[in-house]
Amino acid sequence: MKGYIQVYTGNGKGKTTAALGLALRAAGADKSVYFAQFVKGKPYSELSILTAHITGITLKQYGRGCFIVNKPTEEDIRAAQNGLKDVAGIIERGEYDLVVLDEACIALFYHLFTIEALLDILHRKPESVELVITGRYAPQALIDAADLVTEMKEIKHYYTLGVEAREGIEY
Repeated sequence: MKGYIQVYTGNGKGKTTAALGLALRAAGADKSVYFAQFVKGKPYSELSILTAHITGITLKQYGRGCFIVNKPTEEDIRAAQNGLKDVAGIIERGEYDLVVLDEACIALFYHLFTIEALLDILHRKPESVELVITGRYAPQALIDAADLVTEMKEIKHYYTLGVEAREGIEY
């Protein structure tokens, strides 16, 4: 089966959730999944369910356990670049049927790695590997390289009323 490049971007909620849904669907069809989370290093709720109960999905975080608020540190940059190197090898070797680069667009936005480095990986992927790249601020070059692009558009969100992120819903 031919693998395509999908991008889930935009300011609306649901990009990671959509990628997780696809990962579950793929695992349910006996496909192997590598779910790489860039920038994220905190114990998000998806970690506990995937590692304890779901076979066929490998999830690895390439973040430091904190949010990047202003300028990324050298540690943030190193973690993302090491993650991209890991994922590049995984993709090139065709080890998994589906590879998700969660929040890779945010890593690009914060200049943790370059669009050229990401595009090089996309161009070298085996035909059978499906790739999903998520995050706000997808650059035009990534959109152009993708086969499918979905924009999550925020229409209304309760955080504007001061509702904090809730465990099991937003994280």
